[in-house]
Amino acid sequence: MTLTLVVGGARSGKSRHAESLIRGHPGPWTYVATAEARDAEMRERIARHRQQRGEGWVTVEAPVALPATVREAPAAPMLVDCLTLWLSNLMLGGRDVAGAAEDLEAALSWRAGPTVVVTNEVGQGIVPETTLGRAFRDEQGRLNQQIAARAATVILMVAGLPMTVKDVK
Repeated sequence: MTLTLVVGGARSGKSRHAESLIRGHPGPWTYVATAEARDAEMRERIARHRQQRGEGWVTVEAPVALPATVREAPAAPMLVDCLTLWLSNLMLGGRDVAGAAEDLEAALSWRAGPTVVVTNEVGQGIVPETTLGRAFRDEQGRLNQQIAARAATVILMVAGLPMTVKDVK
């Protein structure tokens, strides 16, 4: 199993870079989407991303059941986009975040095929004003650290430029 974590801020080029990493492996490729199309803007964004990805991708929707989806997926190259929306879905649904994070880490550790996971860096900005915002920032930081510890490669995206911060051969 090869696990790569691609982390960065909003519009930093995370998804584009993650897709290019997966395309470096023979297809078909599995795209695990955690977004939920709750409004028109998000529906447009999802449609645009699907169109940009092009042929060769099998899309699986997993807004909450990400660990099970990872466990049950074939060994084909897999892109998970993204942990940030998955965590948001868990928290807004009142689910057990710590337990789900442990389940995801275990599922990723058992994957046979190459896997690239996208996540946001949310701790470098201002302190969130709300209790929920601060809790989210803290949980996202813990989740990112947990998956980064498991990953062989961690790439930080800054202004569309990939910076490798961990590379265990």
